[in-house]
Amino acid sequence: MQKTAIIIPCYNEARRLKGEEYVFTAKGNSELHFFFVDDGSTDGTREKLAALCSANPLQMKLIGLDKNSGKAEAVRVGFLKAFASDYGNIGYWDADLATPLGVIPAFCGILEKQGIVLVMGSRVRLLGRRIERNAMRHYMGRIFATLSSLVTGLPIYDTQCGAKVFKNSEELRMIFGKPFRVNWTFDVEIMARLLMVERTTGTAPLVTSAVEYPLEEWTDVPGSKIGFGDFLVMFMELCKIFHFLRFPGAERRFTKWKNEPSR
Repeated sequence: MQKTAIIIPCYNEARRLKGEEYVFTAKGNSELHFFFVDDGSTDGTREKLAALCSANPLQMKLIGLDKNSGKAEAVRVGFLKAFASDYGNIGYWDADLATPLGVIPAFCGILEKQGIVLVMGSRVRLLGRRIERNAMRHYMGRIFATLSSLVTGLPIYDTQCGAKVFKNSEELRMIFGKPFRVNWTFDVEIMARLLMVERTTGTAPLVTSAVEYPLEEWTDVPGSKIGFGDFLVMFMELCKIFHFLRFPGAERRFTKWKNEPSR
């Protein structure tokens, strides 16, 4: 397994943070590093993360944001910090560990294959797998996934699973170089930016360079911050992404945008 950084965005996760699982996983794999990004928490999350990172400062680092900026920006800041080091792979993971950390080596193994640049978890409920999701959120998620596929033109089953690992590259730096235009649906915007990079630089088609990995286990952890109203916001954000991808002159504007200095 190549040296890998996993970004963990955290906002008021003091009660749900399973610190012992991060410690155990890091101890068992010296090539795996965690970047915890505290997104302006107000419940003691930062103090808990500081104590956690002090247990293994070589593999666990804390990044504190002064104010709550949203998950998209927290993830992006983590990537910018990771870019300063020599990581072969960089990804992000939901702090509640709905997706177990033990699957990360499998993701990285797939990234070793020629031409693969992205592996993302997919919550497919199959025989022999333990995928536990709230029924309403599952069906709303299926509607959203269908709309996301229509917007991007990609046959993605699950855009919103918070478990993704990328191969580190100049193209990845380009994708995370600028703040996202959306927050809840930044996963879809990542796909849109990858497609725009494909159009403007001639990289391998995303339909062959990205892989969805059917998870063996995923648990809907109580305390999720996403409600029905947020799904409405997500649908509106999809409209922004559609505009980003499909509006006339999009490639020209993206080429200009990607060459601007990052903040």
